[in-house]
Amino acid sequence: MFSCDETIAAVASAAGGAARGIVRLSGPSVRACLERCFQPADPQSWSAAARPTVFAGCLTLAGSGARLPCDVYFWPGARSYTRQPVAEIHTLGSPPLLEAVLATLAARGARPARPGEFTLRAFLAGRLDLTQAEAVLGVIDAADGRQLADALEQLAGGLAAPLDALRGRLLDLLAHLEAGLDFADEGVQFITPEALAAELAAAAGHVSDLLNRMTGRTHTGETARVVLVGAPNVGKSTLFNALAGRDAALVSPQAGTTRDYLVAPLDLGGLRCQIIDTAGHDPTTADELSAAAGHAAARQLSQADVQIFCLDATRPLTDWERERLSEPPAPSRLVIWTKADTWEGAAPAEPPFAHAGSRSPARHEPRPPVVAARLSVSALTGTGLADLSNRLRQILAELQSPECRVVAGTAARSRASLTAAAEALAEAQTLVSTAAGEELVAAELRLALQALGEVVGAVYTDDVLDRIFSRFCIGK
Repeated sequence: MFSCDETIAAVASAAGGAARGIVRLSGPSVRACLERCFQPADPQSWSAAARPTVFAGCLTLAGSGARLPCDVYFWPGARSYTRQPVAEIHTLGSPPLLEAVLATLAARGARPARPGEFTLRAFLAGRLDLTQAEAVLGVIDAADGRQLADALEQLAGGLAAPLDALRGRLLDLLAHLEAGLDFADEGVQFITPEALAAELAAAAGHVSDLLNRMTGRTHTGETARVVLVGAPNVGKSTLFNALAGRDAALVSPQAGTTRDYLVAPLDLGGLRCQIIDTAGHDPTTADELSAAAGHAAARQLSQADVQIFCLDATRPLTDWERERLSEPPAPSRLVIWTKADTWEGAAPAEPPFAHAGSRSPARHEPRPPVVAARLSVSALTGTGLADLSNRLRQILAELQSPECRVVAGTAARSRASLTAAAEALAEAQTLVSTAAGEELVAAELRLALQALGEVVGAVYTDDVLDRIFSRFCIGK
């Protein structure tokens, strides 16, 4: 069982040096711990503090006896994040200095906090429910603006509020059924079968909507992967460097320079992903190294969220390229013409060999229809790069379900519970329609309430809390 009787402390600011660093304490002995090492500039105000106040002063470091100027933000009562006395020591953001402050507090009665222990105490105190606690982790781990907005909405009660309302309606419904069972001999009816069926149908609809939001979350927080694919020497590595903003890939006119895949982060206006350069596909090369490179590229392609299929604008399409383009177009595949700087006199987005069906420039055949969705880029001059970035951002945004405003961890944890609630409500509806007895309907309602309670944390076990809060960083 979790205990909140000890006073805990941890560095709460981000790792690394900074102008300001924060050490946080929470527990019943916060004031006593600080009085053993903190000298406020105004001792009288400190001793009389009964509401949240900021105090300037100095902290005497254990061991060296050095006096460290700092500000202490002090919440002496239950109006804090954890509903316990809480303090934050704000001082210089030097990591060794913050560790010295933490060691000083440990010597004065505080113990180091475990990962997520501050938020765990907030949950146990009823300050927030389990979905909001997971939203705290979602804010910390957000990889882009969309994930941050989802986490902040959930933290503000975007999921907790509808779940609480649903549980309240089901509890009222169960109370009517229980009361009817208590007065069964008197023939008193607290809810009609028609009203009961209508309430169950409405509740089932709400659970179904919530479950759809959960299942819409196809990713569990991983960064989206954009994979460059194409024949050797079509300009994938040059494009990779241009998108990544640095010379991460070796570029050479020699075909087959890239043998392994390369990965670089890519920020598309606040939406982050990984751009991956793979070895070019060459069916005429059969050596062991090329085969291994091909297998590595295939693995990356199978894990891709978006494929960028690169075609060389300076030559006709190969048989392999035409075969790939004849496949049904996928919404997550972009077809682009590279090296657009070599045909500036041609019409926009129309390279000289766009219609060529063989390696002979003199022969012209209809191009595959999927090429109609092409973009033309030049990694050397920058032509078309902005359009490519915008299109990539659009595709990645579309891959994230607009209906899913749920933190990935909550979606993964809650899906089974919501499914159980939906099954219980469906069974309850069947029982009502067959007039099987209100006591059986009440039993199914209890199962549904228990499942929904698992989502918000009204019903939990220690191992569930361990799994959730162990993923937090220390100090949160």
